Amino acid sequence: MRKVLILGLILLAAGCKSRKITSNSPEKFQLENLEGIIADNNLKEIFPEARIAEGIDLFEEGTVELPYSILYPETADQLLIIWEDESRTRPYQLYFDNEGKWSTKNGIKVGTTYEELERINNGPIKFYGFGWDYSGAVDWNDGKLADSNIRVFLAPVNAPPQRFYGDQIIEADPEDILNLNLRVRAVMLHNGK
Repeated sequence: MRKVLILGLILLAAGCKSRKITSNSPEKFQLENLEGIIADNNLKEIFPEARIAEGIDLFEEGTVELPYSILYPETADQLLIIWEDESRTRPYQLYFDNEGKWSTKNGIKVGTTYEELERINNGPIKFYGFGWDYSGAVDWNDGKLADSNIRVFLAPVNAPPQRFYGDQIIEADPEDILNLNLRVRAVMLHNGK
């Protein structure tokens, strides 16, 4: 009897872990889950309501030509998928910058505050200056997200002083952070080549 009970608990735990994402699952709007949906070739099945626009463009500061798809173009839920190659089977990057439904599994979305990022990272973060292609890029600073493929870009709500511009890690004290009122402006899942 005890063996049957233990086997039942194991099967129940396994069933809870592998909750299948369907077209009605709110988890379909988490970047990490979207990556799995694409790997399973279920994009159109899980997002049947999504209009998908496609094309080819220059990325990586205009140095690499890659195919792309846009889910929900010109809506709050717009998401850019940059593909590794013409087969469109493996995403190179997933990117969103609107306050729609998209987030990461740990809750990072457009509008997330600097303080919330530090809490999610379980430690302090650093960020690059503004006014260039990777404006406000976050450095996870050996925190919980340091080894993740999640890339986040900040924007100040208040106009920053000139010393906060450029391709450099910004040295900011808590008063600077408070005055800038930093928020996430874009989120990317980057698989890289």
